[in-house]
Amino acid sequence: MRHLIAVLGGDGIGPEVTELAARTLVEAAALHGVKIELQEALIGGCAIDQTGSPLPEETLALCRSASAVLLGAVGGPQWPPEARVRPEQGLLALRRELGLFANLRPVTIHPMVVPSSPLRPELLRGVDLLVVRELTGGIYFGAKKREGDRAEDVCSYTAAEIERVVRAAAGYARARRRKLTSVDKANVLETSRLWREVATRVIETDFPDVRLEHQLVDSCAMQLVRAPRSFDVIVTENLFGDVLTDEAAVIGGSIGMLPSASLGDGPRGLYEPIHGSAPGLAGRGVANPYGAILSAAMLLRHSLGLPGAAWALEAAVSAALEEGVLTEDVAGPGRHPAATREAGSAVLRALRRALPDRSRHEMPMEER
Repeated sequence: MRHLIAVLGGDGIGPEVTELAARTLVEAAALHGVKIELQEALIGGCAIDQTGSPLPEETLALCRSASAVLLGAVGGPQWPPEARVRPEQGLLALRRELGLFANLRPVTIHPMVVPSSPLRPELLRGVDLLVVRELTGGIYFGAKKREGDRAEDVCSYTAAEIERVVRAAAGYARARRRKLTSVDKANVLETSRLWREVATRVIETDFPDVRLEHQLVDSCAMQLVRAPRSFDVIVTENLFGDVLTDEAAVIGGSIGMLPSASLGDGPRGLYEPIHGSAPGLAGRGVANPYGAILSAAMLLRHSLGLPGAAWALEAAVSAALEEGVLTEDVAGPGRHPAATREAGSAVLRALRRALPDRSRHEMPMEER
């Protein structure tokens, strides 16, 4: 079996971490008898510089033909927010064109990384949560207007948009601990009141075995750092999900540790670490590649249907961390930080040491 994977390195540290993620992806799939064909393309700022568009037609065509997309990051100070053409427009357009409406961001922390989190260790022990963020609606995609000293951004949602992402989140909750927290701002926003009504209807009608709780976004932000173990699956709208998952990076020890998957109705997905392009780190060889590599593991599981290969890659990351191969964002005082390539090499070594463990191929990530 052979799969075509589109590799979009993007800007800043994106190409550095994506190169290693792609290498470990190929290796993990090969261990399980699957061949991966990689094809690179432009997106974001580098695409603007070379083609004038943040999402060239050639890139979109490749992504539509691929089994999945592996992305680094987009953006940088050379493409300012006030510019007419911006790198982020390419990413938003790609999500929309591929119909990717649910962004999955798992949050856990490895024991070796606990000291790098500002939260107390006893708060982090046993944390295992999943944020499902609606990805193609809300204020990011609403009408925008600027007239003199007045600006306007429209936030709108339809019941159908809310229902499909709540259904997706409820499905993941059903496979985990059967608790779903729906996050909104229903005391202020009409879109949130609709969100709450639709979420309640979906769960009561089709997921009676899933316990639903509603929480205001400001309360959720506080609870994430006060009692992160209280959450199982969180589902929320685009803007709230963007902010909350970056906050959740303190639970994972570093924003460089966390992966994500953007999915639609079919198996094709877009996989990227949640960190940005970090232009200040670009070219220095110090960026953390673990989030990108774990994103590749999510690609194996969700788009290619290879849970065994996904588990092997996640186990290899864990083994590298156990060896103390920690990049500067998680190394902590008194430790010599590992370079980007050193971390990638440690994962590859761990993969090559491991034989496929057939007995664990079908074990869901939530049960490990």
